[in-house]
Amino acid sequence: MTESPQPAAHRSAPHDDATAHDGSTVHDGPTAHAWAALGGPADLLERVSFHGPDGVLPARLPVRQLARATVAACSLAAGELSALRSGGGVPAVRIDQGAVATAFVGERHLRIDGRTPVSFAPLSGFWQSADGWVRTHANYPHHRARLLAALGLPADAGPEQLAGTLRLRPAEWVQERAHEAGALAVAVAPASGATHPLVETRVVGSAAARPLGPGGLPAEGVRVLDLTRVIAGPVATRSLALLGADVLRVDSPRLPEAEDAHVDTGFGKRSTRLDLAAPGDRAAFEDLLATADVVVTGYRPGALDAFGLAPADLLERRPDLVVAQLCAWGWTGPWAGRRGFDSLVQAGVGIAATEAGADGRPGVLPAQALDHGTGYLIAAGVLRALTDQRTGRPGGRHLRYSLAGTASWLQHGIAPAAPGPAGAEPDDPKHWLAETDSPYGRLRHALPPLAYEGGPADWSRPPGRWGTDAPAWR
Repeated sequence: MTESPQPAAHRSAPHDDATAHDGSTVHDGPTAHAWAALGGPADLLERVSFHGPDGVLPARLPVRQLARATVAACSLAAGELSALRSGGGVPAVRIDQGAVATAFVGERHLRIDGRTPVSFAPLSGFWQSADGWVRTHANYPHHRARLLAALGLPADAGPEQLAGTLRLRPAEWVQERAHEAGALAVAVAPASGATHPLVETRVVGSAAARPLGPGGLPAEGVRVLDLTRVIAGPVATRSLALLGADVLRVDSPRLPEAEDAHVDTGFGKRSTRLDLAAPGDRAAFEDLLATADVVVTGYRPGALDAFGLAPADLLERRPDLVVAQLCAWGWTGPWAGRRGFDSLVQAGVGIAATEAGADGRPGVLPAQALDHGTGYLIAAGVLRALTDQRTGRPGGRHLRYSLAGTASWLQHGIAPAAPGPAGAEPDDPKHWLAETDSPYGRLRHALPPLAYEGGPADWSRPPGRWGTDAPAWR
């Protein structure tokens, strides 16, 4: 599909295959933590090693360690399922930190016929309030309209008017006013000790899962319903598509998508639109669900319940299903049901304060690492569930993840590493970028960072036009 550089020894010299510069190994570092949270057998960590430049994703918080650990866990889960299906041993996993860093900022590297997509709209960002700072998210038109309405601003208000209004209001007032209106604004908070689990896994019942025969790829033949948007969920399902799954993304025709975002995360997948409130579309969805193996959801908790898509309802109809849920703020506490995005969670849990500049302006991580990291953890959890169901632990699976859980792991669960050795090869993204033609034009995009011996180097297909595929399995 792509014109991509061939692997070559000169890309980056291996220098920390088993031991990081902070002295940790895959046995006691973030990879082991993530793998244990996913229920993975500890002995398989022997298969994991790292190489490539250490100076990537620089931040006060250990973003590089989080990024490579999530990719390693997903790669190891893919190798584990591959071994189950082939009857061989679990292949070696060798993660290139440069490839990981490039993928974690893949949306910045994306070009569509030479055009650079816009990541954040003019009304999205940090704004001074009367007593601190506020972070807004207004990328989608309906969120922009709600934010302006909540603040009493005209529908055509620009950044200057928004800034002037926010400067007169306390940050928490703005936050709560936006929340009541279904808009998105969060007061920038100091770092706290609050924690959330990285992943919650529950086995439901004892139904036998559909057998998976031999396959060239770990998830070949696995059917995935993708009910996610933006980055984290789509990164998860894009990863499953890379590994052979038949992934069908389902969107509502009433909720428009930013097509640039779809281009970035639509590789390997197909995309359809169904109105679940319309009887015909609902029947089509139920037909898909009847033979699905996995459902991944990324909507606000409770948003899909009215359509009978709460995890309990799904597992009652399909007791052998793997259901993976993603939310922003964690599954308990007063914020559990709130809308959120990576940038807002960074602001609300203290990451923006930790990464603040010398001028006191809130800072950001070098990547939307909560999104990307959680995406690889979701894919890893799904792969592990598929393996687990077929190796003596039958039953459906309910997996829960949150951006806040990944954030608390970054803040409290990963020890910062010392700087890498002097003279380490700098991050040069051209090694991990490729070009391909698509219905949207010529694309330059980041290559997938998942890496296990014998695994795929790129997706089997480019992103198709959003919402134009038939609601049917391949």
